[in-house]
Amino acid sequence: MSFKKTQSWSHINRRRFLKMGAKSTAGLAMGGLALPGMTQDMRLTTIGGIARTRHGRVRGLLKEGVQQFWGVPYGSSTGGANRFMPPQAPKPWSGVNDHFQVGQNALIQPGTSEPAPVVTALNRLSEQGEDCLSVNIFTPALDNAARPVMVWMHGGGFSAGAGNYLLYDGTNLAKKEDVVVVSVNHRLNIFGFLHLADIGGDKWAQSTNMGVQDLVATLQWVKDNIENFGGDPDRVTIFGQSGGAGKTNTVMAMPSAEGLFHRSVAQSGSAFRGTSADDASEATERFLGKLDLRNNQLDQLQTMGYRQIQDAFYSEPAIRGLGSGPVIDGTILPRHQWDPTAPSYSANVPLMMGSTETENGWVGPPPYELSEADMLNRFVTRLANNDDASGGQLLALYKRVYPEMRNQMLWLTAESDNTRRRNAHTMGRLKYEQGTSESYLYFFDWHSPVHNNRMGSYHTLDIPFVFYNMDLGASMMGASQERYQLGHVMSAAWAAFARNGNPNHADMPTWPAFNPNEFPTMMFGDEVRMVNDPNRETRLALDALRANS
Repeated sequence: MSFKKTQSWSHINRRRFLKMGAKSTAGLAMGGLALPGMTQDMRLTTIGGIARTRHGRVRGLLKEGVQQFWGVPYGSSTGGANRFMPPQAPKPWSGVNDHFQVGQNALIQPGTSEPAPVVTALNRLSEQGEDCLSVNIFTPALDNAARPVMVWMHGGGFSAGAGNYLLYDGTNLAKKEDVVVVSVNHRLNIFGFLHLADIGGDKWAQSTNMGVQDLVATLQWVKDNIENFGGDPDRVTIFGQSGGAGKTNTVMAMPSAEGLFHRSVAQSGSAFRGTSADDASEATERFLGKLDLRNNQLDQLQTMGYRQIQDAFYSEPAIRGLGSGPVIDGTILPRHQWDPTAPSYSANVPLMMGSTETENGWVGPPPYELSEADMLNRFVTRLANNDDASGGQLLALYKRVYPEMRNQMLWLTAESDNTRRRNAHTMGRLKYEQGTSESYLYFFDWHSPVHNNRMGSYHTLDIPFVFYNMDLGASMMGASQERYQLGHVMSAAWAAFARNGNPNHADMPTWPAFNPNEFPTMMFGDEVRMVNDPNRETRLALDALRANS
């Protein structure tokens, strides 16, 4: 839904909503109100308060004591003359705009969905378009309480996903922990990362990394406006999972974002290196060839329909490195994000990072079990550089360390150790070596019972616990009562980190800052416990195999 449509809806229906609310406020509180023609569930909501932004006033909804504002613009439409340009400020408006519905999702590949059906179930499937620069805001009150602000950057790599998923609803987290939650939509794939800066002349000099320029624009909007939503612009946390974690890593390496955020969280994801400018320019020129455009015809990119651009981008043969994520352009991203060192622009920003035990259990879901032959083949080919002896020794080590774990879970654990868990460790080590702020390492090992226990502790499963969205996330985690205690501990830890840069709170064991000698790790599972270097033997074995590759 575009913002223009949102405003049009308000002129037609707001009086009806207000009239119905005045007649039956008690009915709204008990049974809720669902307006015809709306795509968003508005039950148990009433008309909320009005907040002022620098561009105009906005009105939201009130649900369970939390003010919700959906689809508030932090930028103008990215179509037409704004396509492939840095984000532009919204056009000011007079009066009050109602923000009762999510805005547009960014354009992604048609027909794509999440690898996990249990996550797809929480995707609102909102309208896609180029009027996508919006935030959803959840706050306990429109006052001057200066609450910590938690800005969520969604997953899906740099090419898919949206900030509008039900899973990212910040109502419960805002209410429980007295924080302001903001979820972000921004440009993705070719529309967010086409690199034109080196081939198009002065007009296109900043036409690169638009998707992460959007994220910086979001943080600038937060700095300029969040006080009016009860938030503290000097206590802003960026947090994200998977691709969202890669976004937090990238924003930490952007000079333009320096000072706009004060803590960072990377859940099951990272972005250590970007695409070189030379490779990105070469990919762009090949892409222009698909559209029969020369370098002096770039203006036509802003006049053709976006579907023509999409069709060319997704057509075969695919162009390697095209629109896949951040480009090391020398200005917006002066260097690789986290290679070889942690970025200096965020040296004073504390970091929290971690992984789930069986990350790729979300793909499929996977078969319940693997044969011994398949297990050995995977260890040999994917972990041991096709060395039969080394693969067999590694598999034997995992079986000794995890004697109760069945083959499928054992493989998923080893694979996670070698990828996302290793990357979390590397972030902690680099942050420690930087020596200016602390980091905290976690390991999520609570296993979901859904799909006959086939998925384990899978990628994305930590999200509903962090947002305290156990009921919304039942498709992902089942319905056991134990979820609520773990959700309490995790959401309180994330909020404590947002509040003061340290995740410790009274209802969990003491969580020491990371150091590469002891690897102190907070384990979130059936039991919340602090363990030093929980996968030391397997970690060292995998490190040795990498060193010899």
